[in-house]
Amino acid sequence: MGEKIAEEQKTIIVAIDEGEESMYALSWCLKNVMPRNSQSTLVLLHARRHVAAHPNGSSDTFSHDAITSLEKRDEDMARWVVEKAEKLCQQYDVKVDPRVEDGNPKDVICEMVEKLKADLLVMGSHGYGPLTRSILGSVSTHCVQNANCAVLVVKTPKSSASGGK
Repeated sequence: MGEKIAEEQKTIIVAIDEGEESMYALSWCLKNVMPRNSQSTLVLLHARRHVAAHPNGSSDTFSHDAITSLEKRDEDMARWVVEKAEKLCQQYDVKVDPRVEDGNPKDVICEMVEKLKADLLVMGSHGYGPLTRSILGSVSTHCVQNANCAVLVVKTPKSSASGGK
């Protein structure tokens, strides 16, 4: 890869989740894209999906205790993901802006690209096959098609991926 992203101040968003793929993408970005000692900002973005609500938007299906428990689990997971990413960034001299936003990751990521006027979005690829991708959808494909900036999708080498995806 030729030049690194420029020496001027840039905003680079790395979409992170609990998967190995996003941490690999972050690591790759730190090593290959993010200039050391720069004024650029590395935004660590975790989209926390609401799992407690019924698909039609109501929460009638779940008890208050169940919803509270799920929300706590989601908060703990978000905190763990961000802390893991921040720890990875500590060995690099980069300005980090950790963020946790609620909503569908596809929408949250594209909205934050727009809101922060990002210069680059970096994300990992889960490497799902066509059947799984057609059922679950692909966040990276959605972002490549809809984000208002350049998108770099980092593929995890098979030897580094967990579970041999």
